Amino acid sequence: MSMTFPGLGAVFDHIEAQREAHLARLLEYVRHPSISAQNKGIAEVARMLVGMLTDLGMEVEAVKTRGHPMVLGRHGDDPAKPTLLLYGHYDVQPPEPLELWHSPPFEPTIRDGRIYARGVGDNKGQHLAQILAIEAHLAVHGELPCNLIFLLEGEEEVGSPHIAEFVQAHADRLKADLVVTADGPLHDSGLPIITFGVRGMVSFDLIARTADRDAHSGNYGGVMPNAIWKLVHLLATMKTPEGLITIEGLHDPIIPPTEQERQAAAILPLDLPAYMAELGLKELDEPKNRPFYDRLMFHPTLTINGLHGGYGGEGSKSVLPCEAIAKCDIRLVDAMTPAQVLEKVSAHVARHAPDVEVVPRGGMLPSRTAMDSEYARALREAVVAARGVEPLLFPCVGGSLPDYVFTRILGIPAFVLPYANADEANHAPNENLRIECFHDGIRTGAALLSSVGNRCAKV
Repeated sequence: MSMTFPGLGAVFDHIEAQREAHLARLLEYVRHPSISAQNKGIAEVARMLVGMLTDLGMEVEAVKTRGHPMVLGRHGDDPAKPTLLLYGHYDVQPPEPLELWHSPPFEPTIRDGRIYARGVGDNKGQHLAQILAIEAHLAVHGELPCNLIFLLEGEEEVGSPHIAEFVQAHADRLKADLVVTADGPLHDSGLPIITFGVRGMVSFDLIARTADRDAHSGNYGGVMPNAIWKLVHLLATMKTPEGLITIEGLHDPIIPPTEQERQAAAILPLDLPAYMAELGLKELDEPKNRPFYDRLMFHPTLTINGLHGGYGGEGSKSVLPCEAIAKCDIRLVDAMTPAQVLEKVSAHVARHAPDVEVVPRGGMLPSRTAMDSEYARALREAVVAARGVEPLLFPCVGGSLPDYVFTRILGIPAFVLPYANADEANHAPNENLRIECFHDGIRTGAALLSSVGNRCAKV
């Protein structure tokens, strides 16, 4: 199936003619570290983005927050045109462990049609593709098909701790008809996807303390309580071997998926043997009878991220640990909230192990956009125009993005339209972006502007 919009062919021709120049700009961009967790290079890259967007004729500034700045730009204010808000993030994950990289993380290297560099897929290559798509429209036509707001965050990789208060404070500057985020990977098959929702999450520690110090496991064994066993017994009350989370009241607020969402999940392609082989899995997690995509979209999870206590060094040490910590997270589905979940976790712990401390570590609300949104057609047609194939429609994905600030605070539909390859290795050593994915992303970004402007024009 093919599809195009007036003037888009000329934009595509311009993008094709600029392939080498676009690639060179990406290589230069990812040379600059912007590690939010370590506060390295953030201010410099924010200034670079202000310069890039200023060169496009946008009204732009780096807006201060209590953390790292938000780069906010706008182009156009025509009341007859729809307004598209593009969100992305310019911060990247720390590159460690450095010894596992095959080339230095901030010296981009091309191997076998891929660019290897920290942040190239997550998220610099993807939002640079959006910027270059805007530039192409302006170079060819001198204007954009729609009004545009660009919001680039500098704290997404540390949990977006200040984006909610920023959006609340600047809601008047963020009024838009829809939000599109270019982040994350394509489907494992290489097919493009459109995502309508993300799970939320909440993190917390469970801390057991049973004495002032560790003790001899013989002299004190059977007398002094073991902190690790205390946590193990508590954790066993929170989830059954059959995979059912048993925290009382946790599931109460959940809004089940619609029939349209269930059907969309049921028809998504899946090569389960290949998926399991890639991770070296011999089985899926419980419950065994739960459909694959239902696991990632429609159900909360309880994960023990780490269990720490006692002696973990070489050999043995006959010690009875006085303290143990379980680091946990729970992924949330609509309409769970971090506050509600922490309340239920705390109540559960108080009933089963009242001397264990619950320490909240942060959270993010889930987000959900209806699959019959009037803007879904515009995104689908943009993908078809740019790539010549129909996208897969994902009601939700398992990970978390701060889309809730758009759907819940601003009340506007939010979509995720990823450009990166499925094996981009984001957050890991040897993060990479296929060069063709980058160029396809520029084309998709250009088609998105045309599709939103043409299909969603206001009367």
